[in-house]
Amino acid sequence: MIRTDRDFYKELYYSMLLIREFEEEVKRLYAEGAIHGTLHLCFGEEAVDAGSTAVLGEADYVFPTHRGHGVCIGRGVDIRAMMAELLGRSTGTNLGRGGSMHICDIKKGIIGSNGIVGANGPLACGAALAAKSRHVRDCVSVCFTGDGAANSGAMLEAMNLAGLWKLPVIFVLVENHYAVSTTVERGSANTDFSVRAEAFGLGCFEADGNDVLEVADTMSRAREYVLSNERPCLVIEHTYRVAGHSRSDQNKYRTEEEIRYWKDRGPIVRFRKRLLEELMFTEEELAEMESLAAAQAREASDHALSQPVADESIGSLVHAVYAD
Repeated sequence: MIRTDRDFYKELYYSMLLIREFEEEVKRLYAEGAIHGTLHLCFGEEAVDAGSTAVLGEADYVFPTHRGHGVCIGRGVDIRAMMAELLGRSTGTNLGRGGSMHICDIKKGIIGSNGIVGANGPLACGAALAAKSRHVRDCVSVCFTGDGAANSGAMLEAMNLAGLWKLPVIFVLVENHYAVSTTVERGSANTDFSVRAEAFGLGCFEADGNDVLEVADTMSRAREYVLSNERPCLVIEHTYRVAGHSRSDQNKYRTEEEIRYWKDRGPIVRFRKRLLEELMFTEEELAEMESLAAAQAREASDHALSQPVADESIGSLVHAVYAD
């Protein structure tokens, strides 16, 4: 069971706000040409990221996808360092050399985001095998994947391996309706992803991915299941990606009405309404949190822009890879 106290609710709401404001700031910087390369935003998926990470243990490993800003923030990665990474600054999480899709923070259990679709599945199994081999009892490996990546060979092989070796892995399948522009119905012969858990010997849990409390509770139960039963599980979180696949996505495959429908039912909107209806917070208190999150995100970008650009010399790059 998850906590139901005011502090926990505040933590979840502020985490979602910070994820949203961070990405709004990133979106602005990208439009101004300060961030290069591609960019994958998680607008609409804030409850998945905040709720899933809020109940994890300090020793747990986490493997985000290419759309991983929210997971990293939910896990507690410093947004100053994240922003510096996106801007190619030397104080970034990867010394400015990884960018948006490769954020890493070992101290927070973030072994590394991955730009290769489905590749984090085998990596999560490797971390879980290491923990199991060292007899680390209170540790799970959490692998995030989308519904499109769930059809990749690497991810299917990872689920099979985890089931075969009974590895402490939680596969979090973020079913957000689209794999780039391909709908779930066009991309999967069977859209009931729970059958995959049965096929590979995994436990299975499902949650409304736009309800942050349900996400947190489901992940909490899933983690306890993995540790108690010494077997992996699949957690399916149903949500909606409001943002385009990447910054080059013009959203020609869906209507404005569809996007507006989900925006109006987004996780931040829903939780805000609930907090007011249950008299957990006043309008003024929520507005204060919202202003604080926006200010924190803006301060992170201002700070990152003041940092030195990453050293691009060959010697520096070699040292970063082979450092003692």
